[in-house]
Amino acid sequence: MRGNSMPTRKEMKRKARRALKRHYIMYVAICLIAAYVGSEFTSSLNVLDVTPASGSYHTEERLERPSGINEGFADVMYDMLAGDEEDGKALSDELKAEEIERSRTGNPAFGRSRGVLASLVNSVTSGSIVVSMLAALHSLTGSENLAILIFILLGAAFLFSIWFFFVNIFKVISRRVFLEGRVYEKVPFQRMLFLLRVKKWTKVSCTMFLASLYQLLWSLTIVGGFVKYFSYYLVPYIAAENPDIAPGEAIRLSRRMMKGHKWECFVFEMSFFPWLLLGGATFGISEILYSNPYRAAFFSEYYADMRAEAKKAHLKGSELLNDTYLYEMPEDELIYLAYEDVISALIRRPKDILKLSGVRKFFADQLGVLLTNSKTEKEYEQMQGRLVKMELLKDAVDRKAYPSRLSAVPEVEKRQRIETIHYLRHYSIWSIVLLFFIFSAIGWVWEVSLHLVTDGEFVNRGVLHGPWLPIYGGGGVLILMLLNRLRKRPVLEFIGIVVLCGCVEYTTSFVLEILHNGERWWDYSGYFLNLNGRICAEGLLVFGIGGIAIVYMLAPLLDNQIQRIRPWVLIPLCLILLTAFTVDNVYSARHPNSGKGITDYEEKTACLQYTYPPYTYL
Repeated sequence: MRGNSMPTRKEMKRKARRALKRHYIMYVAICLIAAYVGSEFTSSLNVLDVTPASGSYHTEERLERPSGINEGFADVMYDMLAGDEEDGKALSDELKAEEIERSRTGNPAFGRSRGVLASLVNSVTSGSIVVSMLAALHSLTGSENLAILIFILLGAAFLFSIWFFFVNIFKVISRRVFLEGRVYEKVPFQRMLFLLRVKKWTKVSCTMFLASLYQLLWSLTIVGGFVKYFSYYLVPYIAAENPDIAPGEAIRLSRRMMKGHKWECFVFEMSFFPWLLLGGATFGISEILYSNPYRAAFFSEYYADMRAEAKKAHLKGSELLNDTYLYEMPEDELIYLAYEDVISALIRRPKDILKLSGVRKFFADQLGVLLTNSKTEKEYEQMQGRLVKMELLKDAVDRKAYPSRLSAVPEVEKRQRIETIHYLRHYSIWSIVLLFFIFSAIGWVWEVSLHLVTDGEFVNRGVLHGPWLPIYGGGGVLILMLLNRLRKRPVLEFIGIVVLCGCVEYTTSFVLEILHNGERWWDYSGYFLNLNGRICAEGLLVFGIGGIAIVYMLAPLLDNQIQRIRPWVLIPLCLILLTAFTVDNVYSARHPNSGKGITDYEEKTACLQYTYPPYTYL
């Protein structure tokens, strides 16, 4: 029974609704992710469950399979596991051919005849990936039955690893987010990675695995599964508060805290039954948009109250629940001691902040480019780096976000002092020029090397005759400049890179065709998710990944080296390269580089030759 001083169910629900209102988007997103990964709330996705239509493959009667699995793939799996390797391979080849043919007569954007992504999709849907794996194992082991056994064991190990390290642990991640959200005004999405920052991901995985194992064993008894469900109810919350707690101790502590509260917890669970009915009536929509996060917020309040009761009663093991500032805001003195460097910077900010003006300010703030390499601009770059770092910690100083420096389990930081974040740097105009040519040369080497390996011959790729593909250089420089303001948000940066590169590539392809009588230097027709053959999902994904590497690693590293070059060498070098590039452009405007391996894109040849996207650029 609950003590007189403990909040009532009505009070806890009121607090839960207040927290939900404050963090609505975050809470809905967390619960939706949990449903997708299969951690909890999975029934809420019934409205989104679209069962694939039966395929056109009519074979003999098969074992019953889940309705959500592609029938063709399941048939191939059945043949292979039943030992009919030849039948499985033949059916897989038939399915792949039908999918490719269907893509030719259907929407051209969903091409399935060329490219790595199309090949991957075909391999999965046709089951050929299973055929290849079993054939390889059969070849290595010399035994068909042993190969099938190894394949099953490897598949089981893979699925278990996914469950062990991601699915089962997501309950702890979500509980942490909800616990921080009940006290603090802001909970950044980065807090979902808090287990990595404290280096306790594997330990918490073991804790949740042990709790799940015990629960599974108890479920084999008549009433044990129901009782132990509530005995272990608080394990994810305990691990979320103290990820360093031993797995067995977390389970024992949960049992002690829930002693005498199991029926109470059951009643609280049943109080959400009307919401469950509403979820069924709305096909899960009301659960996704409201009742799931509301329920999670309520039980976070419940755990906080149970914790307070355990601490008050000096329950054995309650001393391990030591993250004080997960439940109350720290005093000013503690904040000052932990964030002295940030507070000092905030105090000094109005006095020593350095500002640029006019054109220099526009290029620096909007494009991340310093027009000159003067002492003033260098100091400005250093100042901006410190300000960015300070903004990231300012919420903790203002007690709007959880103060990670006061965590009971220390989080990993590179340094306690404020430092320049290198990828947020400003690039000088000469660095931008040299980076353009470096990226262009890297692109040229990449494409020439691909053809040298796959075709066994040297092909000078691109419209120009020099060793550069300016779409790589231009794309890299545009990413650094136009997306300068997104660097603090990697997810938005990635999306921006994909959109920007897609626009550049499509526009370039269109303009080249107009200028050169319809001649193409690349054609993605037949690639999965292509647009008029000018861009495709596969290429844009590569651009996104490559762009992230440029922004956060390659460009800063190269710029460090470029800054070491003396101006009397750097400036003439850039001018020479610009002159040579201009001459090449003028000459190529009348005599573009074309021919075999450059502008010939016959479908038959392309299907035979290319196992990768022909990223053939200017």
